[in-house]
Amino acid sequence: MNEDKEDLIKKRQDGAVFYLTLNRPESGNSLSRAMISELHNSLNELADNSDINVIVIGGAGGRIFCAGHNLKEFDSNKDAEFYSNVSSECSAMMQAISRQPQIVIASVEGIATAAGCQLVATCDLAVASEQARFATPGVNIGLWCLTPMVGISRAVGKKHVMQMLAGGELHDADFAFRIGLINQVARADSLESEVKQLADGIASKSGYTLALGKNALYRQMEMNTANAYEYTGELVARNMLHNDAKEGIKAFLEKRDPVWQGRKSED
Repeated sequence: MNEDKEDLIKKRQDGAVFYLTLNRPESGNSLSRAMISELHNSLNELADNSDINVIVIGGAGGRIFCAGHNLKEFDSNKDAEFYSNVSSECSAMMQAISRQPQIVIASVEGIATAAGCQLVATCDLAVASEQARFATPGVNIGLWCLTPMVGISRAVGKKHVMQMLAGGELHDADFAFRIGLINQVARADSLESEVKQLADGIASKSGYTLALGKNALYRQMEMNTANAYEYTGELVARNMLHNDAKEGIKAFLEKRDPVWQGRKSED
């Protein structure tokens, strides 16, 4: 990983929202090993920041959100251990997004392919420009998009993910919306403002409640129905007894805005 890490990712905080922008447009904002490492490290650093409730991941340049892995790193001299390590590093970063206490939003302008499409699928929410395009094109060069398949198949239905994986074609933003890969399609000139509106709205909630709810959502999805109800039932008391829930109920009854303690109250 000889790539200079300086400015690999642009970072900006706006209130309780933190923006991470992949900043290698000349290489399609690809997930080089250095980019994977920097994104993972950034997520880990933000996980401990109780002032941040939402993270927005975007791509610089406008033309490509993220082109997936940097194929220039995949030359014929690499051995099985190299490819296994790259896969493990990327998978660990993707799983960090799901474990992140903050809500993570993908802001998709341009093309998202292979692991870039996986990144969109893995984020908790995704807003895309009407000009965005999505694909898992590995099959076109003799590679099944195996790890992208994991993230995408957990976001969309089986037949749609098979269509993407086996066909390898670019699909437009309306297709991505219809199959549930993204939450909404924005006009090209309003993507930034619509992402901000969504992010700010979520960021105004209790950070504690967002973190508890996100973790609970993903955990219960791995359980059968009975265990999921048992697990979430146990969380009800914990949630209700937290200071933010008490404040929220009191503020509702008093017809005023709540003043959250958020995750700070657990520090």
